[in-house]
Amino acid sequence: MKKQFLIFTILIMGCHAFSQEKPMLNSKTNRTMKLNAGIITTKIADSKAFYTKLLNFGVTFENEFYLLLHAPDKSSEISFLLPNHPSQQAFFHKPFQGSGIYLTIEVDDVDKIYSVLKSKNVPIKIDIRNEPWGDRHFAIEDPNGVGIDIVTYAPQSDN
Repeated sequence: MKKQFLIFTILIMGCHAFSQEKPMLNSKTNRTMKLNAGIITTKIADSKAFYTKLLNFGVTFENEFYLLLHAPDKSSEISFLLPNHPSQQAFFHKPFQGSGIYLTIEVDDVDKIYSVLKSKNVPIKIDIRNEPWGDRHFAIEDPNGVGIDIVTYAPQSDN
């Protein structure tokens, strides 16, 4: 009987310990987490021109094989890496193939950005529109084939 009670106690304690397991990342182990999207591409110069001249991104860091840009308010970043660069591990050698990814850029006045880009003859992939869930947005494409959804969020109407 004592043996069965001991086994039962060990099982209960093990289940309790398992149920109390903490996530790998939490506010105590990682107070800051910031996403920096990266694209492996030969079009680093074209990407720099696109994001800096059309979307007012700034250059955070640049060398011959890597470019790090930041949004105008410095809240987010995007990077570009030359494929097959000897300084990088093989995992980061294969270039992006131009499909299957999009970025959303939230702005205060989507209509203003739309007008500016139209006046610069930037090809619009999805014309400006209102969505029933509250977005007002349009889409363009960067030199790498990445869809850029430029959006202003608005409260959803009760219609």
